[in-house]
Amino acid sequence: PNLRDDFYCSVLAYSHTAKTLAVGLGSLLYAWSESQGVHLLNNGNNDGTWLTSIAFSSTQGCKCILAYGRSNGTLNLMSLYDRAMPRFEVQQPCPIACVTWRPTVTMRPSRSPYNNGQLVKTEDLIVGDEVGNVYYYAVEWPDAWEVDRNGWSGVMTLIARISIHTQQICGLAWSQDGSLLATGGNDNLCLLFQASKILQQPENTDEEPPEETITGLDGITRTVSVPRSGRVKQIVAGAEKHRWVHGAAVKAIAFCPWRPGLIATGGGSNDKCIHFYHAVSGACLATISVAAQVTSLIWSTTRREICATFGYAQPEHPYRIAVFSWPECKQVAAIPWEGEHRALYAIPYPGGPEGNNSSEGVSGMSRTAQEGCIVVAASDESVKFHEVWSAGQKATAGGEGLLGGSDI
Repeated sequence: PNLRDDFYCSVLAYSHTAKTLAVGLGSLLYAWSESQGVHLLNNGNNDGTWLTSIAFSSTQGCKCILAYGRSNGTLNLMSLYDRAMPRFEVQQPCPIACVTWRPTVTMRPSRSPYNNGQLVKTEDLIVGDEVGNVYYYAVEWPDAWEVDRNGWSGVMTLIARISIHTQQICGLAWSQDGSLLATGGNDNLCLLFQASKILQQPENTDEEPPEETITGLDGITRTVSVPRSGRVKQIVAGAEKHRWVHGAAVKAIAFCPWRPGLIATGGGSNDKCIHFYHAVSGACLATISVAAQVTSLIWSTTRREICATFGYAQPEHPYRIAVFSWPECKQVAAIPWEGEHRALYAIPYPGGPEGNNSSEGVSGMSRTAQEGCIVVAASDESVKFHEVWSAGQKATAGGEGLLGGSDI
């Protein structure tokens, strides 16, 4: 109940660390795992606001931090490994539209009074809002036992603000190695950034930022870094590596996991295309017209294919999920849906729900267990698991580029 029929909400997230799926239903946040079933993660609220986007921190960091943003601009961070209480609640200036974490950790000097500035692993959190701002936070998150011992539960530091998009942020995506960040907006733009450029320190950073204490929902006082405006790096038009113009909002963005430099984007209702770009040169490599709003794109990790989910579609387009080959751009699978329901958002899920795994394939593992499936939030208030990599096995290796050995 209360799964919002909203193109702009991204309310599914999966943690490989905790093997847990999180789902936002209205203002309530739930976790589901095959071993423990369903449990409620928050108390929700009755102020008419709802969850707009949720995301788990990097698998590499093993922290299992769940960030969730609301329509009133509240950003919460909690870990599934803590007692179910958010460590941080930060009020953003505008309603939150998108959140994502960098897939790699970053070593930074600790801000903890107990660590004497030694290097620790930190997570990078990206937050996009309804007016087009993108905020880049560094998050230091000590383990629960450290919090219990020292009473210091970490710090969020705002590093940069990207102010280029002129309308709501719809999609955020990182390359696998964390070197590239792509942002999609309701202004029909997809922008590509180099993380190294975003993280370059601005001049005059000798001055220490002031700190402000806030009281968390559990009554514990926390330290939050509130940098002065001069210390937050302001990133404006011209700082992006590439700018790709679409015919509608850009929500679906996916970097290819086995072909560095290949990125796919999907346009909304007035675009109805999947676009493929070369991240190095910015060249458009291919376009597939799909006659539907593209809501998600998921690359296979085991074959040269990409899965797309669709929202509003033309009447003659009965599919809400389709799979295309690369680089042929041929449709190799499609799943028709009954009625006018649309696929709002989808994420990859390793394996499949236990009861649906057959014993075919290598070493008794089902194909689904090897290749995974996708989880789709649908407009009929359902969350569906779909096996989409259904054709014969295709390797991801091989396939010469058009330019003979280039990464295109």
